[in-house]
Amino acid sequence: MFISVFYFFVTLMWDYYTKKSKGRCEFVHILCALPPYGLRAKVAEMGIRKSVAEAASSMSSATLRHVFHRPAGNFPGKLALYIEPSIIADMASKLQRGSICVVGTNGKTTVTNMLADCLVAAGQRVVCNRTGANLDSGVATSLLAAHDSDWGVFECDELWLAKILPHLQSRYVVLLNLFPDQLDRIGEIDRIQESIIEALQQSPQTILVYNADDPHCEKIARELPHASIPFGVSEGLDSLYGSAVDAQMCQQCDSMLEYEYRTYSQLGAFSCPKCDFKRAHLRFMARNCEVGLGGLKFDVVAASDERAVAGGAIATIEAPYSGAYMVYNLLAVYTVGHSIGLSNNVIQMTMKSFDQHNGRLEHMDVHGRSVLLNLAKNPTGFNQNLGLVLQETEPVVASFFVNDMEGDGHDVSWIWDVDFEALAGRANTKVFVGGMRANDLQVRLKYAGVAAHIVEDATELMRYVAALPSDYKVFVIANYTSLPVVRAECVKMAEVSVAPQAIEASKPLEEPIEASVPPAGHMVEGNPVRIMHLFPDLLDQGGDAGNVSVLAKRCEWRGIPVHVQTVVSGEAPDFSEVDIVVLGDGFDRQQRLAYEELLPYRESFAQYVEDNGVVLAIDGGLQILGTTWHIDENELEGLGVIGMTSGRADGKHERIVGNIAVQTELAARPVIGFENHAGVTVLEDGLKPFGTVLKGIGNNEGDATEGILYKNVVGTYVHGPVLAKSPELADWILARALERKGLPANLVALDDAIDIAASDYMAERLKL
Repeated sequence: MFISVFYFFVTLMWDYYTKKSKGRCEFVHILCALPPYGLRAKVAEMGIRKSVAEAASSMSSATLRHVFHRPAGNFPGKLALYIEPSIIADMASKLQRGSICVVGTNGKTTVTNMLADCLVAAGQRVVCNRTGANLDSGVATSLLAAHDSDWGVFECDELWLAKILPHLQSRYVVLLNLFPDQLDRIGEIDRIQESIIEALQQSPQTILVYNADDPHCEKIARELPHASIPFGVSEGLDSLYGSAVDAQMCQQCDSMLEYEYRTYSQLGAFSCPKCDFKRAHLRFMARNCEVGLGGLKFDVVAASDERAVAGGAIATIEAPYSGAYMVYNLLAVYTVGHSIGLSNNVIQMTMKSFDQHNGRLEHMDVHGRSVLLNLAKNPTGFNQNLGLVLQETEPVVASFFVNDMEGDGHDVSWIWDVDFEALAGRANTKVFVGGMRANDLQVRLKYAGVAAHIVEDATELMRYVAALPSDYKVFVIANYTSLPVVRAECVKMAEVSVAPQAIEASKPLEEPIEASVPPAGHMVEGNPVRIMHLFPDLLDQGGDAGNVSVLAKRCEWRGIPVHVQTVVSGEAPDFSEVDIVVLGDGFDRQQRLAYEELLPYRESFAQYVEDNGVVLAIDGGLQILGTTWHIDENELEGLGVIGMTSGRADGKHERIVGNIAVQTELAARPVIGFENHAGVTVLEDGLKPFGTVLKGIGNNEGDATEGILYKNVVGTYVHGPVLAKSPELADWILARALERKGLPANLVALDDAIDIAASDYMAERLKL
């Protein structure tokens, strides 16, 4: 019997990992079907499912390590959870003093491991999922492999906390921040908030330690009766990289928030001018913050209660890290450590000596070159890393690696929300890109005014670096699945005494992005192409602001004067003095507000459209132009600018998400991007779709078409942004604007090799 089970186990583990099965491991089904009555039935009858789950987990861990040479991060726990769904609750009894769950978009792994190290330094026995296996299976694997301990410290995925916390009944949940991230998997921030609230409601004794500078976190704390410990920063930080994306709106009444100061992104001292939503009184705060490239320092001040602040600091934190986000990470660690009784000395010494060796702010020497590796997986993370690059006074090599595997999110539209423009014109800076979406990064940097060279991997990167003077500092910024590969290559090179042979680039690395020679007399001075970007503070969910950058740069490179007018919430658009209007997509809350702000101008907008005004409208920005559109189950009247209606999908698709290719009459090459929507559009008779869907789902009801073409209005559900890999479509829009101005529309050809290469790469992946 044992030999048979072991044989099936090894065979099917091999099948699971070599064929990348997405279904439940068939080994479980075989176990459950074994005679005489089925193992699962016998286990249930005998009441020993827990023992079998432990045994199966132990066997799978040993097989993974010794047979397949793979880390046992998730599968042993996944198998155990199938056999005994309450295994986490059963194993939680190993934790004598309880557990701490760390959740949030950025910083989970760092804070989890640092907290665990603080507890170990204090003589505590600790269970921790240190490798970042943060689903319920990862937590189960850690607990199953552990002996009796004092504490469990667990990193938890935002959407999986609801499957973990009810079983653990943790003493503390640490909520670090919530930023837009992996929109194709997670969707709107509201979904994350609701999931975390649900989790905490099922663990009523848990104390919530949360970043009160983040409006998203404050909303969660206000929804719960739980005891809470808010922490934050009591002053603005010198962090200029990145802007708020979603949380500019009040989480209660949908008004626009006001800030006394910001630290970075949406974090700061916020308040709503129309209701009582504001940052909570901080129980622990960072003051006198000094953040430099060589390290950071701040005082921790604790409030005696929720109304008054103690006069002096209770600790001074000094650590060899940089970046405003690390102030929050260290403050979170201190807040929890102090709350459970750890001494300042233990916390501070742990922070100074902490080194995860996992690519998070990891310094290493590679053949005499200073290399800094760090993780960044969303716009906020990349912008903070750009801040580190820009602080450096020495010559810099900045390299960015982005994959689009399941762990990363398949949608890379977010790279257009990264402030790569900050690198443009920086002296002594060489930029490289790699990973599965290197081509998209290269296009993004091109439109930021930065020349980037594609490298195959970190080894090739260091061969280019070897040809540069020795004073260049190397920054390697990589997203989730690309970081381990890049780090492994850097570690291997650091261990080899012989430096890689230097190579020269196929074209000079310092080659600038230059404008083409403008045609004489094409435009007259003072008569620019005027682009109105409508409500970028509300409608910019999928990198859609990049469409404005593409249009503006393609004018500049031709010597065509261009003026971009940004109309934000609360400002009045004037359609009489504009040549191109661009509307992006937004979350439901923002989309509704944009619609309400446009209502008073519906007639002038409609007149502009009927007068052949050029419009590029994406997803939600397109929906509000129709006669009706939907939020959840509510049908709303649209602006009525275009004869179309938008509703919810018919139930076949909960949400339509994935890469998409569309053939449109406006371009010879397919338009390739990403779709992420739950809507269906119905066009009135006589209206044409934007194009035919070659790959993907599309959104038009009844056929394989997508979007709308009406006069000079281009409406589509393609994100990416849609113009990023379609220079033909961008030039069609510019040509129509020039024609409407009575100017020649014969645009000078640009070098679009980079754009076309990015399109070709995705076309090949989509098997077009």
